[in-house]
Amino acid sequence: MTTMTNPAPDTFTTGSAERRATADRAARRWRHARRALGAVAALAAIALPALTGPYLITLAATAIVLALLAMSTQLLAVAGLPSFGQTTYLGIGAYTAALLAAAGITNGPALLAAAAGTAALAAAVLAPFVLRTRGVTFLMVTVMIQGLAVAVAVHWTSVTGGDEGRHTPAVTLWPGDPLTSTPVIYWYTLTAFAAVGVGTAWLMRSRLVLLLRAHAGHEPRMTALGHRATLELGAGYAAAAAISGAGGALLITINTYVSPADISFGVAAAGFAAAALGTALAGFPTMTGALVAAVAIVVVRDWAGSDGTGPLLLGLLLLTVPYLRPAVLRLRARRVNRPGAAA
Repeated sequence: MTTMTNPAPDTFTTGSAERRATADRAARRWRHARRALGAVAALAAIALPALTGPYLITLAATAIVLALLAMSTQLLAVAGLPSFGQTTYLGIGAYTAALLAAAGITNGPALLAAAAGTAALAAAVLAPFVLRTRGVTFLMVTVMIQGLAVAVAVHWTSVTGGDEGRHTPAVTLWPGDPLTSTPVIYWYTLTAFAAVGVGTAWLMRSRLVLLLRAHAGHEPRMTALGHRATLELGAGYAAAAAISGAGGALLITINTYVSPADISFGVAAAGFAAAALGTALAGFPTMTGALVAAVAIVVVRDWAGSDGTGPLLLGLLLLTVPYLRPAVLRLRARRVNRPGAAA
């Protein structure tokens, strides 16, 4: 009679250890590859004015503003809050910078800080009302806020200039002359973006974002543990608005002009799409994904589609979103669970 024997416990332990080691090696390889790609991209971004002309430099600066808008949207996605209204705070930041510049305060970093702070303050005021909703209802409320922001910008002509917009003097870096050269404006915009990016990277590793992720995962449990959802989500909402407001200040730096068209439905859709595409590229919400997606959208819409096919090409790009994320997740799972991977 044959006796069935169970595998030794060491067999399971060894197999589990091998899988963990394989996953760790794959993660290290991917991390090194990302760092190398990031370094190459950073060097290319810095050297761009020496490699191309004013038109592409301006497009690159525009991509930076869209990237900040997408990063703002992505931060709320981490909290499980799909927002379409971050252009509201982009506009608040832009008009704040425009009014200060018209009053004689043209220092770039000062405008950046004022725009981010004003946008965060506005978000803190709106948060108790907006955060009474979740999910699709939250999304629709933010669509309404975006529409109201455009209406205010159109009709409050004494402040915004209405449809004609507001022209502003060039930004300065005290002490120094106004920034009028396209390469210099681009380098300042890139430097400011790097500063905001460092702050955002710190934020993504902070306790606040851990709380946002926890609320996204199981808000009733967080409430039962004594956490105040509106207060903690409101802090995240204000932080996201500050990122978008900083983008508004950079918009003034690049264009020395702002109008309701800069916060229109199309701009809001582009920011939302960049966040969605960035999530699809990475498999989960990341700031790097939002940045890459924003650049891809500007390249497809404004460069490749400069002959009038931009909306068509952008639509085709966005059609990949519902298919790309499942494919990325399957690829990640296969890479981690690949049996018999070489050491």
